Amino acid sequence: MPHISVILREGDEQAIEAPAGVTLMAALRDAGIDEIAALCGGCCSCATCHVHIAPDFLDRLPPMSDDENDLLDGTDSRDARSRLSCQVTITDALDGMTVTIADAD
Repeated sequence: MPHISVILREGDEQAIEAPAGVTLMAALRDAGIDEIAALCGGCCSCATCHVHIAPDFLDRLPPMSDDENDLLDGTDSRDARSRLSCQVTITDALDGMTVTIADAD
C-alpha cells in the first residue's frame, strides 16, 4: 500500500497509507484529514480538495483535464504543482509522494 506524506496548512506532517485505486481525496478523508472540504464529493466541480504535489511526482500523474484546469484557475493559491485531489488516483508509483494541502480560498 503506497505511503504518502501530507503537509497540513499549519506545517505539520502526517504519514498516511493509501490503497491503490482510490482517489487521493478519499485517502485524505479516510485518514481523518479534515482540511480537505471536498464539498462536491469528488465530482471535479468545487476545487475544495486542492493540493500541491511534490515536483518529482508530477510526471507520474495523468494529465490534467480541462475541467480541473478551469477550477484551479479560480483558486488563489494555484501554482505549477497544483492538482485537485479528487482527480489523482493512487497507484503504486505514488509510494513516497508528498502532498501539501493548499491554502483555503
